[in-house]
Amino acid sequence: MSDDFLFADDSEEEEFEERGSWKILVVDDEPEVHAVTKLTLSDFVFQDKDLEFISAHSGEEAKKVFLEHNDIAVVLLDVVMETDDAGLKVAEFIRNEANNHFTRIILRTGQPGQAPEKHVIVNYDINDYKSKTELTAQKLFTVIIATLRSYRDIISIEESRKGLEKIISASADLFSIHSLENFIDGIIQQLNSLLGGATDAAYITSALASAQGGNSSDLSGFVVFSGMDDEATEVEKAVRPLEEVVEGEILSACKKALREKDVVYADDYVVAYCHSNTEPGSLLYLSGIPRKLNSNDKHLIEIFASHVQVAFENVLLTKDIEDTQKEILQRVGQAMECQLSGGRHIERMTILCELLAREHGLSEDEISVLKLAVPLHDIGKLRVPVEILTKPGPLSPEEIDLVKEHADNGYDLLKDSEKPIIKTAAMLARQHHERWDGTGYPQGISGKDINMFSRIAAIADVYDALRGTRCYKEPWSVEQVIEKFQQERGKHFDPALVDTLLDNITKFEAIIFAYPDSPEAIQQ
Repeated sequence: MSDDFLFADDSEEEEFEERGSWKILVVDDEPEVHAVTKLTLSDFVFQDKDLEFISAHSGEEAKKVFLEHNDIAVVLLDVVMETDDAGLKVAEFIRNEANNHFTRIILRTGQPGQAPEKHVIVNYDINDYKSKTELTAQKLFTVIIATLRSYRDIISIEESRKGLEKIISASADLFSIHSLENFIDGIIQQLNSLLGGATDAAYITSALASAQGGNSSDLSGFVVFSGMDDEATEVEKAVRPLEEVVEGEILSACKKALREKDVVYADDYVVAYCHSNTEPGSLLYLSGIPRKLNSNDKHLIEIFASHVQVAFENVLLTKDIEDTQKEILQRVGQAMECQLSGGRHIERMTILCELLAREHGLSEDEISVLKLAVPLHDIGKLRVPVEILTKPGPLSPEEIDLVKEHADNGYDLLKDSEKPIIKTAAMLARQHHERWDGTGYPQGISGKDINMFSRIAAIADVYDALRGTRCYKEPWSVEQVIEKFQQERGKHFDPALVDTLLDNITKFEAIIFAYPDSPEAIQQ
């Protein structure tokens, strides 16, 4: 034929399969139109992609095709088929019902009078309108080239928009993570979202080594920070020196990325340098990439890498602040306990509260606040004479009343703070002796009017007291304690929390045995 549409030489079959194709849907009730269209464009190649033809012979058949394929680049759509306006109805379906605004629609008609061009162009979201008689082989080639360029640009803009949304989402999600335990999981999730299937990631940083006095001037001071160690219960256990984890090509890629402060791409992995204002920088290692990365993928990785170090430093700073808060509060609680008994009640109670809260389904954020506030729950006892608190025999009614005042005393000491943890501690100090049935003190509140944290603390406090040795009592057996909690279920204690306790009694017992009081403390 005289019109030669060959743009590139034929290649081997493997290359043909790799280069992909543009999907062209031909909708026409005349079989000859399908045959001629495919023959005319048989050797068509645009941007190393050929054409994949899909045929539909009616409007209804075309609609089904669009429900099955969301990546059709161009549709050559006949206007008059089973009805005079079947093609126009398909165009409406594509845009409005299939919600496809990317496919380019070229209307072809053999009867221009049936659907006047001006009316169609104005009232339907189509991209071109051609009479079959004017659409020669050369003009068809020109129309397809122009239309594919338009489709390519629209898809590129859409991918950039989605990429921007993903970057914004990834940055927001990473900055919302406040624990090292969740950081790598967050990285993997976000990179999966960006690239659609990366299987593993690791963060290679000198920050942890520097904090411990390590060398951060080169890779000898870097550690691999990842969640890949299934047996690690804390993220620090999964942190290992870089030279113990990688070698050979990957180690060379890490050195190159650090040296050049850039991203190193390989067939199945990426090592990206993450800029830092305070450290020599970190490396993001990504492996298990399911496909060859395009320019858009690489651009997203580079943007992600430029933000992830700031997020990591934010996590470290948050952890440092939280660890400092925790240590200060624990030391205050331990100093108070040392003055009163010298035991490990505060330490055990904090861990018991954490266990009960987690098993009962509280969020990690709630558990973190509870753990930090619990050590101060008995701070009001500082205003109670030590000789009363350590009296080996029964207390007089006056002494009992004086001890009960520690709930309000603790609240008064802490109530003026605006800090969430101290406010929680004030509430715990006041409510941890309230009872589910309303017969507790100092306020006599009941049921769910008692804060969940206080209901948890009440159970942990009593459990530890009953199982512990005091100068005035021997420890109860676990059977006695279980019977006691069964009796007080719905009276002293929240019945649902009692059920959680009893369902996990072996875990609670493990804590009692893991943190025993010293003999000296027991004798006090």
